[in-house]
Amino acid sequence: MSRISEITGKYVYVEVDGIEYRVYFEENGSGIPLVCQHTAGSDGRQYRHILDDPDITKNFRVIAYDLPYHGKSLPPEGKKWWQEEYKLTDVFFREFVIKLTEALELEDPVFMGCSMGGHLAADLALNHPDHFKACIALEGALESHDIQDIMPWWNHPRLSNDSKPSLMYTMMAPQSPEQRKNETIWMYSQGAPPVFFGDLNYYGVDYDTTETAKNIDTSKVALHVLSGTYDWSATPEKCEALHKEVEGSTYTLMEEVGHFPMSENPEKFKTYLMPVLEKVLSD
Repeated sequence: MSRISEITGKYVYVEVDGIEYRVYFEENGSGIPLVCQHTAGSDGRQYRHILDDPDITKNFRVIAYDLPYHGKSLPPEGKKWWQEEYKLTDVFFREFVIKLTEALELEDPVFMGCSMGGHLAADLALNHPDHFKACIALEGALESHDIQDIMPWWNHPRLSNDSKPSLMYTMMAPQSPEQRKNETIWMYSQGAPPVFFGDLNYYGVDYDTTETAKNIDTSKVALHVLSGTYDWSATPEKCEALHKEVEGSTYTLMEEVGHFPMSENPEKFKTYLMPVLEKVLSD
């Protein structure tokens, strides 16, 4: 008998600054919308285990999308994108997610993002507190400016595309299953070379809540910060610093996982995520 997943894939059209983007997303479940943002240079496949978990989808409508220029969300037709440098900015990133949730007609969604998406969780909680029920920051920190030291590596003609997934492998925990770690870097190996470098503009340059995180009002939007012990980019110290700046936020230190908890070790990650989702349900 055939096995067919309940996950469905669709396209939604999202307009930002007069440009229409054809955005691919996958979804499963019912209940509170849980909108999932992937890491820099990758795509929504990182959340496939979350999408397929009945313990999560029984209470949450999980939605994992590919940011424009990533995965199945091809560059837009409304401009000559090949004539300009791809560079993800804070203004576009925030507006895109708001417009996406509006296009999907989501009511009181929960946002969950990892890495640059983890940063965005705090960014959205700060700038759009009335739009979300909660924001979950996976590997989200106050800032990541030190990544600027190695950013030129990702746009250098002497470095092959294999360098990117190889470095990502070093961000994962030794306890994470080899199958899952290799699946994670396989996704990275498929991204367009300029995209990872362009995403780091947000992650390492534009994003900085050092002076503003304290203004996040958790009476309007809950903020939950989770960090993996083996993440050398958004380190536990940096992630906990974000939590300490935001009164009323929660912090979870995730043992035996690294920078990609939802894809490198989904079973372990689930043990940390479920208490957070239960709190979201009870709030």
